[in-house]
Amino acid sequence: MHLPTLLAQHIVRRPQRIALLQHIAEQGSITAAAKSAGISYKAAWDAIDELNNLAQTPLVERSIGGKGGGGARLSVAGERVLRLYQRLQALQNQVLDAAEDSQDLDLLGRLMLRTSARNQLHGTVIAIHGHGHNDLIQLELPGGLTLHAQITHDSTQRLELAIGSPAVALIKAGWLQLTSTAQLPGPDHNHLHGQIEQIVHTDNGPSEVRISLPNGQTLCALTEPQHLETLELHVGDETQVQFSPSMVLLGTAL
Repeated sequence: MHLPTLLAQHIVRRPQRIALLQHIAEQGSITAAAKSAGISYKAAWDAIDELNNLAQTPLVERSIGGKGGGGARLSVAGERVLRLYQRLQALQNQVLDAAEDSQDLDLLGRLMLRTSARNQLHGTVIAIHGHGHNDLIQLELPGGLTLHAQITHDSTQRLELAIGSPAVALIKAGWLQLTSTAQLPGPDHNHLHGQIEQIVHTDNGPSEVRISLPNGQTLCALTEPQHLETLELHVGDETQVQFSPSMVLLGTAL
């Protein structure tokens, strides 16, 4: 079974999120799976989005429901990943017993990067264009979608990026701008089309909007409720998300 490098490492480094797949398979809904896993409904959504975005094809297939949440089931790819996780569990105690010193495990834990960026999209580098001190990196996402990231040439070398390198695009939710599909994107901006699958309003502050991309990956954007009203955007509507290449951070496996 071939997995994207970053998803394979995620299975090892953050098994609690992979374990959520088993709860979904058993419970058949995100709400019930979250309760069974002892996490919040929102945390379950975040975990599923991250897993789907790192995989070549979505691991969890969802149907949007009402206030209590919709149904969910594992895709064929999700079932394969779950079986792999279950096999890894059987080996876990052997690996832990092999550690010569508990400090070895502490060091490994510090080396495993976590990020506050809500959007983490797995892709492959397909082009690198130099522009003075900066490079414009073109990343191909699953399904043929593409985006650009602008980073320094030094960063390109430090990350050892080359054509064919796997990488993750990190984009903070507040950096995404929602527009109507009729609006022309800004010059040199990334723009991705998708469908709004959930809007979460808060008492104070911006609303959280989840956008499902055609390739099964999900974006999370923060926007003011007034902006949604102006654009007349609701759950189920098509929308466009645009963002500058300079707002995209790139990460690679250690």
